This record gives sequence, structure tokens and C-alpha cells, in this order.
Amino acid sequence: MKFARKLWQRTLDLVPVTGFHFDRPLVLLQSDDWGRAGVCDQEGWEQLRSAGIALGERPYDFYSLETAEDLAALSAVLSRHRDSGGRRPCLEMNFVVANLDLAKMGADSGQLQLLPLAEGLPQGWNRPNLLEGYRAGIGDGVFRAALHGTTHFCRSAVERNLGAGSERAKLVRILWNSGTPYIYWRMPWIGYEYWDPEKPEEERFLPSERQWELIGQAVGQFAQMFSTLPHSACAPGYRANDDTHRAWAQHGILVVQNGPGGLVPPHFGRHDVLHSTRAVEFEPAVDPKFSAEACLRQAERCFACGIPAIVSVHSINFHSTLRDFRGRTLEALEEFLGALEAKYADLLYIHDEDLQELVTKGSYRTENGIVQVNVLKKRFKKASVVRQDA
Repeated sequence: MKFARKLWQRTLDLVPVTGFHFDRPLVLLQSDDWGRAGVCDQEGWEQLRSAGIALGERPYDFYSLETAEDLAALSAVLSRHRDSGGRRPCLEMNFVVANLDLAKMGADSGQLQLLPLAEGLPQGWNRPNLLEGYRAGIGDGVFRAALHGTTHFCRSAVERNLGAGSERAKLVRILWNSGTPYIYWRMPWIGYEYWDPEKPEEERFLPSERQWELIGQAVGQFAQMFSTLPHSACAPGYRANDDTHRAWAQHGILVVQNGPGGLVPPHFGRHDVLHSTRAVEFEPAVDPKFSAEACLRQAERCFACGIPAIVSVHSINFHSTLRDFRGRTLEALEEFLGALEAKYADLLYIHDEDLQELVTKGSYRTENGIVQVNVLKKRFKKASVVRQDA
């Protein structure tokens, strides 16, 4: 059975797919992990160090949570830029729509309790005007809300390890006592929302019924937060399968965001959802070799192929409380966007729903009117696409 499934997947990869190519340079900014609480600022940092956790080894030890000031600084940079039609770039923010309700769970709880983002942040977290900042940026057109998940981790994996009473459970409780839900790189066994890494290979993705339930919960909490339904989604850890795509489609998702890989044109998969693939990794906070020039070269490769330059930039790049990642990122973003605008007179900034409109109608609507783009369909095989390193 395992061999048969692998063979079937390989067959699907070799089946020609119709991809979409465009006669103008298109740029999309996709960003994960918004709304997800990490290390609880300086007080939580000191508590963890006092408990024997040697923080500072990797960038995600400094992952905390964005502030209203971080959002305002990012919004200011995006607002200074314009495409050929006078439109500003728009950051597609993929939200984790709930955090652990640590106060409700208690120190010894083996059952996870969640606090919807719309109802605020966990006890001990202080982010004045943060939720208002999200909504303000969305209202200004420089942010756009999309769906990441209810949690970033696999709940069943965490609960299973809590029940085992092992060193893993001890680490979890140390983190919780400091107001920190988890630090992924220190505990990769927590997996991702729809994917449990310690199950047998063929069972790692959660059953379709469970995924459908989780996605339904996430969509409901997203609507509670933003008073609208999501139309674009990116799975935590990019771990999604056909069951995930089906459930997304049934809940109104039109565009699937896939992680960085080859120069893959947007294309429709099963369940009539449009697949977009990130090609430009703009991650100064976590990439020691990062340069805006390398990102520009990769965007140029995308344009040469007639596909959008879809930029991946995670929320940690805009954090400033435990370490100032924001300053360098915004400086590099200014450089990157400015270089694109200077070089490409016909540049267009779009978001996921614009892309979906383009491939179905050949145009999309902005506040300045309708924009027409010539769209060409070409056949390609997914297995033939290779990664293009900058």
C-alpha cells in the first residue's frame, strides 16, 4: 500500500499541468505566523534562563510577537512605494487565529485550551493596540489577512507527550510557566497543525475528518477576528495534503500558498484551488547569507519565466522586542522594492485574490480601476521543475 501511494503521487507529478504565465512583472508578498505568541518578552526570557534554558542559540529563541509599533513601521515602508498603476504593495499576512490559554489550562493540565485571537492574548502578554493595528493596515490596503491555522503545532502530538510525563512534558511546562507556548526548533516533535511527525509515515497527516474540523474552527475564528472569510491559506510548516486542500476548498479557500521550491507557475490543482509557489526567500532574520541583491536576482528570474515573484517573509523579520529584526528587514525591503520599481516600469503589486482573478478573467480590480494583464497557459510537469538558488 505504501509503495502504491508513492507510485500514485509520482504519477500525479508527471501528469502535465496547465500553468499560467504573465506578460508583466507581478510581485506578491506572502508572510506567515502573524498573531502567534512566542517567548514572552524580556520577563519570559529571564524566567526561561533561570529555569536552565540556554536561550540565544538560534534566531527563533528571539521570536516573541509583533507590536503595534512594528506594524506601523512596516505599514509606513509599504505606503512609500507604488507600482506602475499607483498601487501600494500589500503584505498577505497568514494568521494563527488562536493561542494557548495558559491561565485556563493551569500548570498541570494535560488538555489544551485555546484563546481566539479575536478575544485577546494569553495572560502575561501586553500588546496595546495590536489587534487594531492589524485592522488598520488592512483598511489602508497595505496588509491583507489570510489563513495559517488555529494553532501552528499538532495538538494531538503535544497532548500525547504531556500524558507521557517525560522530559518533553517537563520542557513544555517550563515554557508554559514563563508564558511561552513553545519554541519549535527545541521541540520539533510537536509537528504542525495537520501533521504529526512521530506517526508512521503514511499516518502523519491527520485524518481527513479531523482536518476538516480543524479548518472549520480556524475559518470561524478568522471570521470572528476580521469580519470576513479567508480566501487564501498556507498550512503551518507548509504541511498540507489532498485532504487539506479539499477541506480548504469546502470552506471557501480559493488560493493555496506553497512553500519555496522551484520556479513553478501558478496552476490549478484538484478541488479547483489555485496553487501559488513562493520563489523569493526574503528572510534577513534567519538567513545569515541574506542579501536584497540576491532576492532581486531571483525576482528577475521569475519575470524572465513569465511567472510572479512570490516573496516569502515570515513575521519574525518584523519583530523588535527581544532583538531588533525589524530595522534591518525594513531597510532591505526599501532597497528591494525601490530596485524593482526603478527597473520595471510596468511593475504590478498584487495579492492572492488578484492572482486568482487574473487567471480566471485576465484582469483584476483595484481602487484605481481595472488592470488588464495578458495571461498565457502552458503545460508543464511538476516533477520537471527544479529549485533555482539565488
